[in-house]
Amino acid sequence: MKIITASQAAQYIQDDWWIIAGGFGCCGHPDSLTQSLRTRYLETGRPRRLNLLFASGAGDKRGKGVDALALKGLISTVIGGFWGFCPGLVKMARQGQIEAHNWPQGVICKLFSSIASGAPGLLSKVGLGTFIDPQFDGGVIDTRGSTPRVEKLPFHGQQWLFYPSQKVDCALLRGTAADELGNISFADETSFMDAQAQALAVKNSGGTVIVQVKRLIAAAEMRPSDVKIPGFLVDYVVLAEDAHPQTYGKQHEAAYTARAAPLPARVHTDMPLAKQIIVARAALELEKHRGANVNLGIGIPALLGAKARELGIADYTLTIESGLVGGIPDEGLSFGASLNPQAVMDQAALFDFYDGGGIDVSFLGFGEVDVAGNVNVSKFGNRIHGAGGFVNISQSARKIVFCGTLTAQGLEVAMAGAGLKVLREGRTRKFVPAVSHLTFSGRTSAESGQEVLYITERAVFALVDGRLLLREIAPGISISELMAAMDCEFLVSDSLLLMPNFVRQEAGLCLDQAVA
Repeated sequence: MKIITASQAAQYIQDDWWIIAGGFGCCGHPDSLTQSLRTRYLETGRPRRLNLLFASGAGDKRGKGVDALALKGLISTVIGGFWGFCPGLVKMARQGQIEAHNWPQGVICKLFSSIASGAPGLLSKVGLGTFIDPQFDGGVIDTRGSTPRVEKLPFHGQQWLFYPSQKVDCALLRGTAADELGNISFADETSFMDAQAQALAVKNSGGTVIVQVKRLIAAAEMRPSDVKIPGFLVDYVVLAEDAHPQTYGKQHEAAYTARAAPLPARVHTDMPLAKQIIVARAALELEKHRGANVNLGIGIPALLGAKARELGIADYTLTIESGLVGGIPDEGLSFGASLNPQAVMDQAALFDFYDGGGIDVSFLGFGEVDVAGNVNVSKFGNRIHGAGGFVNISQSARKIVFCGTLTAQGLEVAMAGAGLKVLREGRTRKFVPAVSHLTFSGRTSAESGQEVLYITERAVFALVDGRLLLREIAPGISISELMAAMDCEFLVSDSLLLMPNFVRQEAGLCLDQAVA
């Protein structure tokens, strides 16, 4: 192991290399490394045609993280799981400047181990029936200029998807501290972010592992159990030249790494009424699953942990796909971190648990829903978020609760007596005749026997026999008003119920009991 500067690290990167870029969401990316690589390219025009492989593209939507490398000529190919924090790379993919693939986040996590072990790739059912299936787009973001790399293969009488391994030349990773032997601890990091598997994949590909840390310590200070990346896997260590924040939203939050750290009275503030209604209704669904293994997705579902704490719902085990168990997920520019987690797992190990059916109930967001219950969260015209862990989770959970507003962009609702009133309708209708990108297949879900709900501020739908069935409606909202705000048909339950009533409390409007 050798200690070098970020600028020196950038000089090692060669044309056409495959790079693993570390980090998850808004956490744990080695910005000193990628910013130096960006600077070198802008000043010299080298290296050229780099290729990126990441599970969750870390970033802040404003040029940090993986997006620092979003320069024409610098990047040639990207295979990524979640793209939502990397608008620069998204623009390049949309304009056909790069070959761009969106694979399930959990698949890419486990592909690192396949690469390390010398396996030809990963055989998985994750992605069947979605846009990742070669029957549709094959996981290609821009089908005009890229050819799918995913194959559909028969094996033991069933159809599987084959995700090929890719030799990788360099990993740009981040940890907290390094000793003189190159051992890396993650003491202050929000999660492990698959860094060990990524380092193994690169070393066994004959490549170079570079790790950014915020401090150097003596070997005597590093307990064996503290080491997440052993020194024999590390070629170079770079001491962070700029800030080394835990997340892009917070320089340091003690509750990210300590269960005993105090929590604020309310984690999420200034929540619009529509979101309050959805989260509170989802909390009642959570309350039905005492003792369950629970997953919360990005967006509105991530707010459920704080709401459950407010309502005293504690008898469940919460996980988020960055590898965190327990605690309350943070949001915004701290997405990927959790306050007061109980434990930290490797991301790939948690996805093993997910893919094997370990989730009892998952709360996920949605961008579009159609008449067959299909869901799109990955691509909306020119806006590309990527599937992230959504496909793994939505295909494997025993029960899925999709959470989102009925319309978007400008929606305003208010209480009118005991009921709800729409003051201004959102400009974008989220319930459509057919989703524009197939991230969740209602048909595949029905074949697996999943229970599926769709919670909005005005209604709750269920997926029954391949159709949307209206089960609950908010007080003050009529069926005709629902129909007027939706572009897809739905059935109405013979035993249609009112959604739980809205009760005004000090913390704001929330739902806490059923209407008699």
